Amino acid sequence: MRAFFGGPKASPGYLWDLLAERIKAVPAGGSIDWVTYYFRDRRLAEDLLAAHRRGVRVTVTIEKHPRSSHANDLVSEMLAGPQGLGAGFRSLSLPLLLPRLRTGWEPHLHEKLYCFSHPQPVAFLGSYNPSGDQPEECLEIIREIGDQNRGYNVLVGMTDPRLVRHLVAHARCLHRMKGYGNRSFSLYNNLELQTKNGVIFFLPSLLPHPVMRFLHSLSSDARLKFVISHLKGPTMARKLVKLARKGFQIQVLTDATARRVPASAEKIIRDAGISFQRLGGSSGLPMHDKFILIDGGEKRWVIFGSFNWTARSWWLNQEIGMISSDAGLYKAFTSRWEELIGQTED
Repeated sequence: MRAFFGGPKASPGYLWDLLAERIKAVPAGGSIDWVTYYFRDRRLAEDLLAAHRRGVRVTVTIEKHPRSSHANDLVSEMLAGPQGLGAGFRSLSLPLLLPRLRTGWEPHLHEKLYCFSHPQPVAFLGSYNPSGDQPEECLEIIREIGDQNRGYNVLVGMTDPRLVRHLVAHARCLHRMKGYGNRSFSLYNNLELQTKNGVIFFLPSLLPHPVMRFLHSLSSDARLKFVISHLKGPTMARKLVKLARKGFQIQVLTDATARRVPASAEKIIRDAGISFQRLGGSSGLPMHDKFILIDGGEKRWVIFGSFNWTARSWWLNQEIGMISSDAGLYKAFTSRWEELIGQTED
């Protein structure tokens, strides 16, 4: 496994380049399977169409109603149009748990998963979605969601053949999903994929939340470092407080904006004596990383994925994450923590 980090210290569009290069490397007879929340980049969309035309099996599944409601429209028109992917494209609106009740808590397809068959089977998962465009014709959307091509994001590439097969099957399962039913009962959402050094999980599921289940299994002398792009609501902030009361030493680093992390959540965390810092907002770039570093003394782990520290992400959204004890990944994410913490506000 290898982590790829975007941000001011990387080349502009570093993660965009990673995906573009992978698309172009897949030959006729190969396959590409994507699941993502935002997809606005028409250049990547054209690359996927070119792959489709040369005989690559391409499936793309995106959120139909993202927070910026029309963000995906242009790419959707390209991929669904007469010269598009045909059945290979799906703009998905996830079913409500209570179909007749709309409360503003509609679930979202929030996974970021990119699978490629060649030159070596690989699956990337993490926080990055291609939400920018070139040329950029809607600055209002960028002002709201930030420049994700230059912001702080991560994708982790996995090449274990068995694991890649399972993730491709999961992506295609989502692509075929009907507009009804409860995902909490689906096979894949309740299937935790065991790897050599950890486990991949999906949300929502009938199981207790895998992150909290794992954290509560640790001894109370563990040290936890949280990098959280979105943290909303007193319930979610108090989950951190509950961990602190168990005796864990906790540090929290979040995005600078009050929209993603309100002052009310910050106050609850600070009042509990938890170290809380925000990434400096002078660059204007979004801090979209989502990971937890765990130092348990003799053993260390990193938890990462697409999930936010919000009620919608916790219980409703379609999310993907991983708990890993891979030493190389832990070292890479530790370096990322040190980079981020060096840019925090007082």
